[in-house]
Amino acid sequence: MASSTDDLKSLRIDRSSPPPSRRGRTVAVAMAVLVAVLAFAAWRLLAPKPLAVRVAIAAAPSAAADPVALTATGYVVAHHTIYVNSKVTGKIAWVGVEKGDHVRKGQVLVRLDDREFQAQVLEAQGAYDNARAYWLELKRGSRPQQIAQARHTLRQAQATLANDRLNLQRTQALAAQGIDAKQTLDNALATYRAQAQNVAALEQAYQLLKVGSRREDIARAYGSMLEAQGQLEYAQAQLAATQIRAPVTGTILDRTAEVGELVTAEFASTATGGPVGSVVTLANLKDIQVQLDIAEADFGRLRKRMQAILWTDTYPNRKYHGYLAQVSPEANEEKATIQVKVQVLHPDRYLRPEMNATVQFLSPRQPAAAAPRGVAVPSAAIHRRNGRPFVWLAFRGRALRRGVQVTGQTADATLVTGLDGGEQVITKAPAGLRAGDRIHIQTSGD
Repeated sequence: MASSTDDLKSLRIDRSSPPPSRRGRTVAVAMAVLVAVLAFAAWRLLAPKPLAVRVAIAAAPSAAADPVALTATGYVVAHHTIYVNSKVTGKIAWVGVEKGDHVRKGQVLVRLDDREFQAQVLEAQGAYDNARAYWLELKRGSRPQQIAQARHTLRQAQATLANDRLNLQRTQALAAQGIDAKQTLDNALATYRAQAQNVAALEQAYQLLKVGSRREDIARAYGSMLEAQGQLEYAQAQLAATQIRAPVTGTILDRTAEVGELVTAEFASTATGGPVGSVVTLANLKDIQVQLDIAEADFGRLRKRMQAILWTDTYPNRKYHGYLAQVSPEANEEKATIQVKVQVLHPDRYLRPEMNATVQFLSPRQPAAAAPRGVAVPSAAIHRRNGRPFVWLAFRGRALRRGVQVTGQTADATLVTGLDGGEQVITKAPAGLRAGDRIHIQTSGD
């Protein structure tokens, strides 16, 4: 127990001894700094010197894979822009689309007030039905009942004529004897002659009913029916035109009409509230081109159906392939340019009309479809270890080892994957270079 007490006393701080002076502390710090400086100097003297290397910049994929013949800027356009108009004049009753909507061919876009057009169809239908009935009546001829009735009427008239003849003969005999007056004879003669004419008319009508209508009358009736049919079909077409439909499948680029406005097929007005012509504008955005104005001095570099790579300012990382599809037959004298259009292959929803676009026309010697992909590095930068290719990179004064895959070969470079482009690739270094070694980049003047 006593020994434990002695041990505890030995651990206590001796307050009786005086504390070190400020001067002593300053001397200690100075000695520590001196030791550190001497140690660093010794390390610099004893450490190996940085290895001298030469480097090259890994080329970006587009520069390596796609030899560019010409670069130009323009804007995206729809191959075919359609301004949808109305075939008839009327007031808009309904609009079923908005800007940006996708529509199918035949889909109703706008409806006009059609009450007036329905009335015209009813009127034309009645005229056609009447003309057709008359033509059929002449074509089919008289019915048997009509012929029988005409024959019966004729026979009645003939019987009456026979009776009038007998009465005339009696009157003539009596007048010759002086019994009847001359006036009585005249009346009997007039009655007989009138009945004879009536019999002749009924006989002619009966024969016409038996023969039927003349071919000329039937043809005239048929022509009238065709005319009425044409008027009916025209009225029906006018009624159908009150429903304005999409002529093709595409996307609505603009809507230029509102409910209540007057749309016309004949004339449009620029005045406020006046009749409008176009109701919507649409295009097939799967059929997209880029329109460019090429300087006359550069036009000779282009070839028919020349392959191209393009992108927009909005999405510069989205690349599209295309080809030279159209060349204007004449130049622009004021601008000294020739307009061309590049057809975009496989466009997507990111391509929109009126976007600014950059087009790189590729050299015919190496079309885009055949160009190998990768980053271009000097062939001297490629090393192999256990059959696996790698390169040395210079990064912050140190050598780094990076594995790559060889994808192709050009006349003066090797194409590899595993690099992003822009790295400093070591092309010449001392033997025995290891990862992490300090390096010094030599310039052409060293």
